[in-house]
Amino acid sequence: MDTTKIPPNPNKKRKTNQNPETTFLINLQSCTKSKDLQTAISLFESALSQNLRLSLHHFNALLYLCSNFATDPSAKDSAIDYGFRVFNHMLSTKAVPNEASVTSIVRLASAKKDGDYAFELIKKMNKDYNLVPRLRTYDPALLCFCENLEAEKAYEVEEHMGSMGVRLEEQEIVALLKVSSETGRGERVYEYLQKLRNSVRCVSEGTTKAIEDWFRGEKATEVKGVSFDEGLVKEAVLKNGGGWHGLGWIGDGKWVSKRGSLDENGKCCCCGHQLVSVDIDDAETEKFAESIAGLAMEREVKANFSEFQDWLEQHADYEAIVDGANIGLYQQNFAEGGFSIPQVVQLKFGVCVPLLYIWLGSLQIIVCLTYYIYFLNIAIEQLDAVVKELYTRNGNKWPLIILHNKRLRSLLENPSHRKLVQEWMDKGVLYMTPHGSNDDWYWLYAAVKLRCLLATNDEMRDHIFELLGTNFFLKWKERHQVRYTFVKCNLKLQLPPPYSSVIQESEKGSWHVPILINNDESSQTWLCITRSTVVESCDKAKALENTETSENGHGLCSNDETLNSCNS
Repeated sequence: MDTTKIPPNPNKKRKTNQNPETTFLINLQSCTKSKDLQTAISLFESALSQNLRLSLHHFNALLYLCSNFATDPSAKDSAIDYGFRVFNHMLSTKAVPNEASVTSIVRLASAKKDGDYAFELIKKMNKDYNLVPRLRTYDPALLCFCENLEAEKAYEVEEHMGSMGVRLEEQEIVALLKVSSETGRGERVYEYLQKLRNSVRCVSEGTTKAIEDWFRGEKATEVKGVSFDEGLVKEAVLKNGGGWHGLGWIGDGKWVSKRGSLDENGKCCCCGHQLVSVDIDDAETEKFAESIAGLAMEREVKANFSEFQDWLEQHADYEAIVDGANIGLYQQNFAEGGFSIPQVVQLKFGVCVPLLYIWLGSLQIIVCLTYYIYFLNIAIEQLDAVVKELYTRNGNKWPLIILHNKRLRSLLENPSHRKLVQEWMDKGVLYMTPHGSNDDWYWLYAAVKLRCLLATNDEMRDHIFELLGTNFFLKWKERHQVRYTFVKCNLKLQLPPPYSSVIQESEKGSWHVPILINNDESSQTWLCITRSTVVESCDKAKALENTETSENGHGLCSNDETLNSCNS
């Protein structure tokens, strides 16, 4: 018989010695996990009868549980009543609420349609408790006012959000658009369409319906277009980077909204409008370039980057920038990031045999001379191929290659590469970044500052979150990045798409909205919105073009197809 004494379980011993507050917390956490509101309420009543000293953590757990039941019809009333009782008791104990406490009680206040109290509490949390509200804090109050069609109060919440640095997202923008639409505030609808355009790429089905409801309503028909100069509109579109002007509604009369698709070049099958590739605007571009320069100077030798900025000011006519290292190292993985690192073995009779050592775990493979020379040459040939292709595509204008001096020296030391590199240098095609620098900052700054194309497969993930945000950076990349591949040594460039899949406002006042269905952007549906006056002018223009073509004796097929696309 085993008489070994089993030591007592320390956890069990600790459990028997738990104080009432700890026991209350453990039981409360169990209720939170199981979403058991009634037991949590009983625990709270018991805690009050025992005069237990509750912490902020206890109160927040209770408030969170109550707020989760605020939209449950069967438990809503009791959840709201006990939630406020918990909150009032918390304040009576001099416990200072945090953002989570306020967010929960704001949800409860909004659930009983008391948006005023919810908003007052949000303003108080910043003034009295020095707490910064978050988007989740504002949402219940904002949505409450929107649902109750209290538009002016909703706008006040939005203004307060802006003062606190809280940015609207799609849900909030659509709620404000809907309350503006339903209360007949046409100028506000226009404002929120612009905010939606600036915040999301593709809209949800719910957002699409809200937009359709506005344009199909009588209030939208009654909105008068602004008086505008065509040249002024074009200038605004150009300044904004294309795809919108922001001057206000254009045209008069009834709106026509249809769902359709675009052809591969971005032409709308419903109205015939050609969508464009949308860039960031002038102000954003300058801010972007300044941000890159500021970050680069924090990380680089300041004098080196300043020298590059001065040089770029004097050589600002490039239309493409080439990330030399990224292209030269495509599908290669040489030691220390070099283009190629031969190791020369001196054999008998002075014969030199270049060898490349590739390590795979503990296995060393020696690549034969001819195979190595093939890959040694392909690096410079790849770079040369990209440079020449960009030269041809840009009307015989050379791009700017940016390359680190370490990589440049290795190319110049190779006799077979020296001549080509020297030609680049003589033509002013090459900029060498100094020792110790990160050439990423140089090619990124040059591409942004000169508003030109950037040839690289680098996804630039290292820079996205340090700069101006993911959406902003993605918009810039889509418009400017040129990707490339080599298939059996043949170059294939992937240029920026001919149009951007974002909300676009045309110079004639029409709108095109990409709809995200099942989170799939590949098979995209578009909402096309035009005014009857614009459609009629389109019909007349196409009819005139069709007549002139007929009188000139040309076939009508292509013009008929264009006319049909406009009328469909």
